[in-house]
Amino acid sequence: MARQAKHWSLNDIRWERFDANRVDPEVLKVVKAASLVERNGRDYAAYLCSVFADDPQFMASAQQWGREEKQHGEALARWAQLADPDYNFANSFKQFSSKIVLPLEADDSVRGSRTGELIARCMVEVGTSSYYSALAEATQEPVLQEICRRIAADELRHYKLFYTHMKRYQRRERLTLLRRLFVAMWRIGETEDDELAYAYYAANVGRGPYDRRAYNRAYMRRAYRFYRPHHVARGVAMIFKAVGLRPHSLLSQWATRLVCRFVSFRAQRLAATAP
Repeated sequence: MARQAKHWSLNDIRWERFDANRVDPEVLKVVKAASLVERNGRDYAAYLCSVFADDPQFMASAQQWGREEKQHGEALARWAQLADPDYNFANSFKQFSSKIVLPLEADDSVRGSRTGELIARCMVEVGTSSYYSALAEATQEPVLQEICRRIAADELRHYKLFYTHMKRYQRRERLTLLRRLFVAMWRIGETEDDELAYAYYAANVGRGPYDRRAYNRAYMRRAYRFYRPHHVARGVAMIFKAVGLRPHSLLSQWATRLVCRFVSFRAQRLAATAP
């Protein structure tokens, strides 16, 4: 069996190339929020290991995934602290993790099946690989470009990992296409739930009343502007593949056009509501 290539570490990043003059304050805000979400990967891995407790093959993969997600958070946090020496990542993460609590000892997936759980994980990796690819192209700061490219490559590999295990469970559980679509859309819809909104609040505000809708808009207003049509097209193709549809079909092309219009419309609406 071929040995897996060694994963990159924080020491591999060329931190000396950091250029404070190229830091966009609006990008910094979403990076701070992302650092909290990514750092929480260990808890997600613990949840997955609980759900798949009788599958040592998957558990080993999930544990390695969790370690890599945690490292993503550490890399983003270190960059954010270079850009803003006053950013207290430890305090922000403590506040975030006390609010966003996962069912770490769950015996069954909250998605109703193991196949559904893995489809949901695929949706997350679609979102993150697209997001970090878009952010890498949007930022002018060289160290953040490097970090985002490394993370985007990891997230694409993670998608392939969860997809491979999903196919294995689908052969047993045989979820219908309608059910697979439902799980995928359910998970995509959760991108505007408490997690990202509260991460933005904890990383950038941290005191005073928390308004989920307001902080969700604050995060999304900044994040949507990074996306370009090719990011959307690749994301749609990955979604189609995960649910069992042809990723490069006429239907996929129509879906890509529809999503591009939605992203553009949403970005404009959010920009119009900016304080």
